[in-house]
Amino acid sequence: MKNENCFKLYTDAERAELENTCRLYMDFLSKCKTERECVKEIVYQAERAGYKNIEDIISSGKKISAGDKIYSVCMKKAVALFNIGKQSITKGMNILGAHIDSPRLDIKQNPVFEDGELAFLDTHYYGGIKKYQWVTLPLALHGVVVKKDKKVIEINIGEDENDPVFCVTDLLIHLSQEQLEKKGARVVEGEDLNILVGNSPLAGEEKEAVKANILKLLKEKYDIDDQDFISAEIEAVPAGKAREAGIDRSMIISYGQDDRVCAYTSLKAMLDTNEIEKTACCLLVDKEEIGSVGATGMQSKFFENTVADLMYIMGEYSEINIRHALKNSRMLSSDVSSAYDPAYASAFEKKNVAYLSHGMVFNKFTGARGKSGSNDANAEYMAFLRDIMDSNNVHYQTAELGRVDLGGGGTIAYILALYGMEVIDSGVAVLNMHAPWEVTSKADIYETEKGYKAFIKSV
Repeated sequence: MKNENCFKLYTDAERAELENTCRLYMDFLSKCKTERECVKEIVYQAERAGYKNIEDIISSGKKISAGDKIYSVCMKKAVALFNIGKQSITKGMNILGAHIDSPRLDIKQNPVFEDGELAFLDTHYYGGIKKYQWVTLPLALHGVVVKKDKKVIEINIGEDENDPVFCVTDLLIHLSQEQLEKKGARVVEGEDLNILVGNSPLAGEEKEAVKANILKLLKEKYDIDDQDFISAEIEAVPAGKAREAGIDRSMIISYGQDDRVCAYTSLKAMLDTNEIEKTACCLLVDKEEIGSVGATGMQSKFFENTVADLMYIMGEYSEINIRHALKNSRMLSSDVSSAYDPAYASAFEKKNVAYLSHGMVFNKFTGARGKSGSNDANAEYMAFLRDIMDSNNVHYQTAELGRVDLGGGGTIAYILALYGMEVIDSGVAVLNMHAPWEVTSKADIYETEKGYKAFIKSV
């Protein structure tokens, strides 16, 4: 295979289209740093494009047919969009499936404490991270606090230029001889990822006066008591907007591109597509970074239940029809792949690795070592996808997740494959994957959106 840097191939018109796509994507990244924020923005964009809430349709008793656009939300953390095709849904769907959760620091339920006249929030990290990467960074707090009276208080501190920011402290280099002798996984311990939030004592308080002042300010500004953290979901994420990277502005650096780069391009492909033959679905779920568990993860029945609801209001519901619809579907498990980094060349096998700006990536399999835990797409499906991409002038490449026996990873692909449908991993190559700031190529984002559009229009 001969893969070229896509920037060599673009016309001026294509380059302008690429820049517009990436500008909108950067806006999405900057707004959407949690699952809840993603779902809120996705629903907003979907409704503007004519999508209707499935709950409203069910309650109205209306039927749906080809051309209708439907969405369903699960606990404000997962969402599925459907563009109803002309064919019966029992003949299957074209599914784009991505996840909208990203590695971060979650605030614990009993988080506020004081030590050395400094106030901190205790955290529990979420997903696979290198813990040492999260110290000394400006952090923002995003999330919700739900009061006992069901009042929901939204938290977003650290993104506005007038907001304060927060950080996890680190030991000064002058005293780090013992720390630096530790293995990388233990240089910073999980229980030491405490977020510094204050240093000013409350006047008149003798004991833990700094903590008392923090609690006082939380009550005054947000109506939050220390007990309200019990029913809160607050995430500490890197503060700041997505930015262009490189003197040539060819790349994007941002938090959360794994996997919001694939979630956004999947969403955009759906919203830009109108009448189609085969029903298309964009499925954006939570909890992939911790095994796709829970009510909002891919292992839940959310997707299957939504398909059942959809077939019911289409007048096609039966258990066997649901099974046929799922079995006859095809899916792109829209997730990122590791990009070649010459600083760590020994981690990759050069003939089978993704390169920045070489286009959309297909991972025939993921897993670890002997493909353990992987969905391994079959040759027939690979040939089908090659034809679609070549017919639509989509630049693509194939890759593996690193050198054999070194490591690996997984996605939601194997879960959807349990229905017997055709599934493969595809998406965008990423540098610094799972770090607080990840890097992608504008060209790869553009090509992936093109590829997703071509796929959901296929028959």
